Amino acid sequence: FPAVAIRVLQLAGNENVQLHQLSDLISSDPAFASEVLTIANSLLYAPRFPVTSIQQAIAVMGANHLQGLCVTVGVRSYLGGALSRPSMRAVWRHNLACGLIAELLASAGFMDKDSAYTCGVIHDIGRLALAVIRPREYAVLLGMQSGPPSSILEGERELFGLNHCEAGRRLLADWKLPIDFEEIVCAHHSPTKKDGSWGMADLINVSCRLADAAGFAAFPRCEATPYTELLDELPARERGRFHADLEGLVVEIRGKIEALESA
Repeated sequence: FPAVAIRVLQLAGNENVQLHQLSDLISSDPAFASEVLTIANSLLYAPRFPVTSIQQAIAVMGANHLQGLCVTVGVRSYLGGALSRPSMRAVWRHNLACGLIAELLASAGFMDKDSAYTCGVIHDIGRLALAVIRPREYAVLLGMQSGPPSSILEGERELFGLNHCEAGRRLLADWKLPIDFEEIVCAHHSPTKKDGSWGMADLINVSCRLADAAGFAAFPRCEATPYTELLDELPARERGRFHADLEGLVVEIRGKIEALESA
């Protein structure tokens, strides 16, 4: 995984980070910085004027949003040539969809939308690692799998000795990432709490399943939770300001993913 992206993740949530530190960090890898600027100038963001430097990107988009963009670039770079496989592209799009949906849900409520996007993009970081380690075998597993999203965990453990949630926990420790990411990476397939709580981990849990319902599942025969049931899990404010119909959500997310992929 690109060292710059890992360092950006390490800084996530650090209110004391100086903007010039973030700018210098991203700019230290010219190829990485160039890809970040390419996406910043894409149809997804459509800036009024061309963004020509990382410092300008921070000024236009905000530091937190740029961090999420760096993670997106990091994930795409990490998958590399494996993205040419349809199964790996589905995994990539599932992560993007989860991040974009999480951003929408956070905007509908009181959470930071940039942090939500970042968390959504990295929620399946363990799955990405498994895909990179043994792409062919994992592609076969994804193609054969049928059942709810969590059904893949047993097959992963048989193939790798651990599932993607456990792999994600190891990566968080190896990369010395903030502890706040642990529940998001490890518990996005856990049953949602019934106590009415609504934190970032709960938001990502629902966003992951909304991505499945919208047609961006990580494997083709994934049994998605019905959209109406997922809406019922949202707090009243988020539910009232979110897409009432699935078709509207699909159109918005598909358009954003296509804009990002064409960059």
